Amino acid sequence: MFLSDLNYRQVEDYLKTSDTVIIPLGSLENHGLHMPLGTDTIVPDRIAQLVNDRCDVMIAPSVNYGATDDLATFAGTVNLGTEGLTQLLKLICDGLYSHGFRHFMILNGHGGNNAAIQTVGFHLYRKGALLANLNWWLMAGQINPDWAGGHGGGEETAAVMAVNPDLIKTEYLTLPEGIRNDLGDNLPYGAWTNVNYKGVSVTIPRDIKDITDNGWLVHSFKGDVPTRADEKWGREMLEAVADYISDFSAQFAAAPLPKNKD
Repeated sequence: MFLSDLNYRQVEDYLKTSDTVIIPLGSLENHGLHMPLGTDTIVPDRIAQLVNDRCDVMIAPSVNYGATDDLATFAGTVNLGTEGLTQLLKLICDGLYSHGFRHFMILNGHGGNNAAIQTVGFHLYRKGALLANLNWWLMAGQINPDWAGGHGGGEETAAVMAVNPDLIKTEYLTLPEGIRNDLGDNLPYGAWTNVNYKGVSVTIPRDIKDITDNGWLVHSFKGDVPTRADEKWGREMLEAVADYISDFSAQFAAAPLPKNKD
């Protein structure tokens, strides 16, 4: 059930038997020329709809913006930063907490959000609540290793195809990542904002646009090219993730709450 569709008495009735809520969380950021900026929200939104078809857990409105410092220079990307996202999530979760919600699930579509989610998780824990961080793309790759992928690769492309294939610009599917060694050949590109030096991966934070003009990066997911995606894969993958979350939510809802340490 969707929180925004209910009146307050319906919410009060729900809270008599359950204190669990899912918050879909995404980002507005570049995913390469073949994909929409809203990919990281579009996919969690679809998974939330599928979960709603399977169980009666409460689903809060989606948070469409995230922490995306490294992609901020691509046109259309909106970056809250980790601090901004942390404060926003705290306010949302505290508001829900004040009404009686205690088991929080963040259905996350963007890796850059994880630092903020973890901070909010500890914030809620100290208030006597629990937060579970559900990174859909990592879960999908653990459910089926053939689905594993990176930023803007086959996995995410297939997921968006399953929601709306018209959102994929097929004329750009074959464009390469266009990686360049922006820090010189002695510090070659490694993964995301990492470089490789003498077999060791070192993180050097910088704009992704300095590394590639395209903006899809599959780094450690070798072979996860967008051209391998299709709607059938996307549908099967999102259905499987929704099945998992539906099962998990029942177990998570029964997890004992910590003592309030505030």
